[in-house]
Amino acid sequence: MSEKNMEYKCIAVPSRTKEILAKYDLRAKKGFGQNFLVDPVIVRRCAEEAQAEGAVIEIGPGIGSLTEQLCLVSKHVCAYEIDERLLPVLEDTLSPYENKEIILQDFLKSDVHEKVKELKEEYGKVSVAANLPYYITTEILFRLFEMEEISCITVMVQKEVGDRFAAKPNDAEYGALSVEGQYAYEVKKLFTVPGRSFNPSPAVDSVVIQFKRKEDLPADIDMNDFFTVVRALFQQRRKTVYNNLKEYLGSAEEAKAALEAAGIDEKRRAQSMSVSEMENLYRRIRNL
Repeated sequence: MSEKNMEYKCIAVPSRTKEILAKYDLRAKKGFGQNFLVDPVIVRRCAEEAQAEGAVIEIGPGIGSLTEQLCLVSKHVCAYEIDERLLPVLEDTLSPYENKEIILQDFLKSDVHEKVKELKEEYGKVSVAANLPYYITTEILFRLFEMEEISCITVMVQKEVGDRFAAKPNDAEYGALSVEGQYAYEVKKLFTVPGRSFNPSPAVDSVVIQFKRKEDLPADIDMNDFFTVVRALFQQRRKTVYNNLKEYLGSAEEAKAALEAAGIDEKRRAQSMSVSEMENLYRRIRNL
């Protein structure tokens, strides 16, 4: 099949997307944060870089623009869709592909842990690739972070959020989100996606960001507990790490002791601390 014909058939081509939306009288629902991708180059690149050769989970397939490309590179695509209007659309647009599974459920309310285990057992590897709704991006990512069986997460998010996850110490964007993402993952921004790549076009650009799970996480750190401490250290960004820690612990003496044991100057701010320094301080706090 020629490249030209492939492009014409691709769901993400603007004319094809327009035809599909007209056929089913569809409009994007703001309540679901829907924006349909209309850039075939972007969706292909997302799929190619998603490390989705085993099983891949997609959240919010829409009319199937990215799903289609994932079907071409993956053994099995499991897509969670909350909008029941899109089921007949997906059955139509993805009819050529037998390796897809559409689940009509709210991803955040479904038993994803069990599904991930099933997929890993059958296909050996589980990754995630998705164009995430802006309004629940972090909630979805933190749900995914809980699942160590997922080796790679490649998602399209609002550029501002992507910048925060990928930021380094002393960057203006560096904060609790940066530490929480980088604790368990190698985080990398892959490329920027302009607003014109969507229908309807959002007012801001997006970025595709990738999280690769680290193989050996510290056995002595409870991730959720660690994240609670991290958020406390960034509670008031202008305050020193000592002042934020003192408020969290409710004790100036314990805050000083923990910082001294960790070798961290109490005049520093959390924004200057690396992930490893945060881990070390967490251990000292828990050893008090």
